[in-house]
Amino acid sequence: MPLAAKKAARYAVAFFLIISLNFAIPRAMPGDPLTNLLGEDVDVTGGTIVELREKMGLDEPVHLQYLYYWWSLLNLDLGYSYHLHSPVSSAILSRMKWTLLLSVPSLILGAVIGTFFGALAGWKRREAAGQLETALVLTVFCTPPYFLSLLALYVFSFYLGLFPLKGFYSSGSWLDVAHHFLLPVLVMTLFSASRNYMIMRGSVIQEKASLYAAYARAKGLYGNQILFRHIFKNALLPIITLLAIDFGFILSGALFIEIVFSMNGMGNLIYDALLSRDYPVLQGSFLIITVMVIAANLLADLLYSRVDPRVRWQ
Repeated sequence: MPLAAKKAARYAVAFFLIISLNFAIPRAMPGDPLTNLLGEDVDVTGGTIVELREKMGLDEPVHLQYLYYWWSLLNLDLGYSYHLHSPVSSAILSRMKWTLLLSVPSLILGAVIGTFFGALAGWKRREAAGQLETALVLTVFCTPPYFLSLLALYVFSFYLGLFPLKGFYSSGSWLDVAHHFLLPVLVMTLFSASRNYMIMRGSVIQEKASLYAAYARAKGLYGNQILFRHIFKNALLPIITLLAIDFGFILSGALFIEIVFSMNGMGNLIYDALLSRDYPVLQGSFLIITVMVIAANLLADLLYSRVDPRVRWQ
């Protein structure tokens, strides 16, 4: 069986299992969607409850709900959110664009900055300046993202008044949107860069002890020539894996930052859907995340074969 066919089969099985879990996990949570929708203090008749459950599709056996769920997916129908009073696809699209605008620049900047400076720190790890830099980055790396967000919000928004306290925009102009996004993007970039920095630093330290690095020195190369012409590509492999994970969970990874900065993006959408037991929204959101995770891992496989000739040979 060709390698490409094996990988396609593996991703197809993974997709099927994850979609099935997307259906099962929300229904395994305690609580009832209808109770969360109506509230505990609302007095309704038994006939009304039966009618509502039928309208929401909750009166059918679980196995029939599962079959209807797959039929809806095959027809590109993510369902209707009775909590948000809108189609799930519309709710996800309206929130997704803001989360992508927050997360994509942060992850790209964090990858570039963290990878470059992490490589230099691993190559020159015994210098005093490099050790101080690593200590500062390690402090950021060990700090929870929500605490970084709270600290930045207090200092730069509340105390200094340089940035807005919450939301995506006030007037809707590009400058206003950029003003609202700058601080959360900087916080997310800082945290992403710290992770990439530490991983790249450790990878470079490991690779520069290899025999091919010694051979490069024997050829007459020195300093950053050895780093960027020989070591960098091999040390980059763990960063590709981390980026694949980050881009796979890009829609839910900004949850804490969105909560702290009161941004109604995908993270808040998933969080509210969990609290309200909004099955269609949870299923639709997890479906989008699943597709992105599988696509990101597939892209990582392709990048591995381009960066490392050993992967192509295998």
